[in-house]
Amino acid sequence: MIVGASRGIGLRLVEHLLADTRFSIVYAACREPQSAPKLTELQTVDSRLRLLPLDVVDEATIRDAADSVATRTGWLDTLIYCAGVLRSGDALKPEKRLSDVRSDALTESFRVNALGALLVAREFESLLKAGSKAVFAALSARVGSIGDNGRGGWYAYRSSKAALNMMVKSLAIEWGRFPRPIRCYALHPGTVATDLTAPFRANIDSRSVFEPELAARQLLDVIDALGRDDSGGFYAYDGKRIPW
Repeated sequence: MIVGASRGIGLRLVEHLLADTRFSIVYAACREPQSAPKLTELQTVDSRLRLLPLDVVDEATIRDAADSVATRTGWLDTLIYCAGVLRSGDALKPEKRLSDVRSDALTESFRVNALGALLVAREFESLLKAGSKAVFAALSARVGSIGDNGRGGWYAYRSSKAALNMMVKSLAIEWGRFPRPIRCYALHPGTVATDLTAPFRANIDSRSVFEPELAARQLLDVIDALGRDDSGGFYAYDGKRIPW
């Protein structure tokens, strides 16, 4: 299951999972899946794809999506949380200085980037417990690393991703106590050519920017390579651990 599947990395993850014969069903969740043309197009050519409405800031829709999966299959082997927000018009954009901080922007960043992932984990926990060697992965960002922060700024995005990392670590500890542990990872996809990063790529070497298709493939390779002992860690697209 991919949460945040309508575009960007999430959409490419859906495509890769459909190409993987290990998965009998792929769930794609987003706020309005029937208004996501790429998803509906994929569904017409592959009956394994199931679309689910899910808004990560609306607990009722998360619960309804979990109930739908429970009714259809009763388990999940892999859940990847791709929902995230960096900017939204003038109300939400990366802060260059303290005077730019706005409480509404902080709140929205935390709700989407961190709290949404935790609520999804809570509602889908029983389905992951019923899966086989289940994995929960959430897309974080290197800028959420406190140890790697050398430039400051970006208060809302940095702190919300740091909060997500702590949630992943705590989940891994709790889920590691289950008879069949659920592995849990925070993943940094690198700089990817998506709408989220578009305004910030002007001064970045194009060779350091990944297309969404490549980013998705790299993330899945990292998930496949990581094991139980790696659960609770923070990893980059190349599999290297990132400092907290």
